[in-house]
Amino acid sequence: MEHGELYRSFDPLPYYADRGWLIGDGGIGGKAKGLGFAHFVLEKNALLEDISLPDYSFVITTSVFDEFMDINQLWKRLMNLREHTDAPELYRICRDAVLPPSLNEPLEMILSKIRGPMSVRSSSLLEDDVNLSFAGKYATKFVANCGGHEINKKELEYAIKQVYASTYNPAAREYKRKHGVKWGGDRMAVLIQPLAGKKHDNLFYPELAGAAFSQVFRRPSPRIKKEDGVARICFGLGTRTVDRAYARTFYLTNPNLRPEGSRPSELVDHSQEKFDYIDMEHNIFTTGRIGDFVSEITRRHRMAPAFIQWYDDNMFHWLHSDLENMGMPKPVFTFSGLPQRCPKFFQKIKMLLKLFEKELELPADMEFAYEAEEDSFTLVQLRSLSVYEDLGQVAIPEVSPEKVILRGSRMVANGRLEGIRHIVYVDPELYGGTPDFYDVARSVGEINMRLDGERYILVGPGRWGSSNPMLGVPVRYNELSNSGCLVELGIPRKGMTPELSYGTHFFLDLDCDNILYLPVFEGERNNIYNREWFDSRRWKTAYHPAVRHYEGCFDVLLDGDSETGVIIDRG
Repeated sequence: MEHGELYRSFDPLPYYADRGWLIGDGGIGGKAKGLGFAHFVLEKNALLEDISLPDYSFVITTSVFDEFMDINQLWKRLMNLREHTDAPELYRICRDAVLPPSLNEPLEMILSKIRGPMSVRSSSLLEDDVNLSFAGKYATKFVANCGGHEINKKELEYAIKQVYASTYNPAAREYKRKHGVKWGGDRMAVLIQPLAGKKHDNLFYPELAGAAFSQVFRRPSPRIKKEDGVARICFGLGTRTVDRAYARTFYLTNPNLRPEGSRPSELVDHSQEKFDYIDMEHNIFTTGRIGDFVSEITRRHRMAPAFIQWYDDNMFHWLHSDLENMGMPKPVFTFSGLPQRCPKFFQKIKMLLKLFEKELELPADMEFAYEAEEDSFTLVQLRSLSVYEDLGQVAIPEVSPEKVILRGSRMVANGRLEGIRHIVYVDPELYGGTPDFYDVARSVGEINMRLDGERYILVGPGRWGSSNPMLGVPVRYNELSNSGCLVELGIPRKGMTPELSYGTHFFLDLDCDNILYLPVFEGERNNIYNREWFDSRRWKTAYHPAVRHYEGCFDVLLDGDSETGVIIDRG
C-alpha cells in the first residue's frame, strides 16, 4: 500500500455537507480536505473536547470559481496574460469582475453566522497534492468584519476575488510550470472561517499562533534528529510564523536550543518585535510594535512574562524588572519562559504531530492558535509535509584556501551539487546603497529566467525573499525558482542576517524543490566569505550594478553530520 493511502482516499465532503457549510457542487480543495481529515482523526481519538476546530468552515467550492470565470469571460483574458508577470494587472481584472449572483444568499448567511473577524483562505485542488507544498503560493486574506453590513459584505466579496486572482499570480504560475502543471490546470475553492483569537479593547488577535512540523529536514545541530519535530511560534496573528519575519523556533525535544547563537545580542537580532492584529476601530488588518503596546500586553496577558523580556546593555531582564536602573531598555518577544510556564502547550503540539503523522502515514504540517491562560488550542490547518531528499553523508575534500568561495557551519543539511556553471551574486556593499531594492530583485529574476534548465548558485546578503527589503533581497518565488543552492550572507556590520528557522513557506519551497541552503556568517569561526574571489574574478553585469553573474565550474558540498558546507571553485 502506498504511504498516505488513507488520507489520499479520504472523503471530506460529509464533514461539510452535514453542517450546511458547502456552497456549490464542485471540489473543496486541499486546505478544506486537511481540516476535514483532522476532524476525523480527532473524533476517532476522542480529542474534540481538548482540541478545537473553527466553529464554522464554509467552503465555496470550485463550481463557483468556474462560474466566476465564465460570467466574466476570464478564461480568454487570462490566456492572453499567460506570459504576463504584472500581478497588479491580474488583480485589477479580478477586482473589477463580478461574483456570481448565486453567491449573494450564501454570503448573507455567512455574515449572519460569523460575527467577528474572519479569514478567507485559498483551498485549490492542487493544494491537495501530497508531493507539492504550494505553501504561500495562493492568498489568505483577513476581513475585519466590524463595520456596517454593506461594508463587511463588500470586503468579504473583495477578499474572495483576491483569492481567485491568486490562482494566476506569478509565483503560483512559475511553481506550476516548474512542476509540470499545465496552464489553467487548477481550480480554486475558498475556505471562510472565524479568525481564532480574542478581542482586547479594540484589538483582535490570538495570544499565540504558530506552525508545527512532525519532522525536521534542515537541522541546526546534530543533537536534533529528523523525527524530533519543530514549532515556529509568534505573538498575535500567525502571519509571522510562515513569512520570513521574526518568530521563535522551538525544536520540540530541545526547546532551549537557539540556532541564532547564545549571546543576548544575537538573540535580540532574531526576536519578534512586531505583531499583527485586527484593528476593530478602523476595520483593518495591521501591525504594531511591542514598544508601543508593552503596558497593554502586560495588563491583558497574565502569561506575558513568559513571552516578553527587556533587553538592555547586552543583557535580558524579567518583564517586571525595575526600569529605572536600565539605560535604554527595549522590550522583545523572546518566549524564554514559554516551555516552563506552558508545558501543556508543548505537550499538545508533540501529541498532535505524532498522531497526525501516524494517521496520514506522511510527515505532518499543522497551523494553530493558542490562549495560554485557558489552555485553549485551536487547530486551523493540517496537511502533509513535503519531504526533503536527504542524500546521506557527504565527504568534503581538502582544497587550497583560495578555491573555497564560501563556507558555513550552521543549518547544514546533507546535499551536493557538482559541476555547476553559474553563480548569481548580489554585492552586499552595493545592495541598499540606494533604495531600489525591488530593482535588484527584478534583475535577479531576469537572470533566473535566462537560466531556465540550469541549476545555479544564488548568493546574497541577509534573507532571500524577505518581505522587508532591509533584511534581504525581496525576490519572489518565480525569481529564484531555477536555483540549485541558495546562500545567505550574514553581514553583521550591515544588519543583515540569515533567518535560521525551519518552517516558513520559503523553506518548504526549498524542501519540495530540493534546493540546497547554506547560511554564511562573515567573520564567524569556521565560516568563509571569500570577498577577494568575488572581486577578482570576471563577471557579467546585470541591468542593476549590485547583481553579478559569474561563469565557471563550481561544487556545492554540504555535510550535515559535521555541520560543514562549502562552495568550491573547480576552475
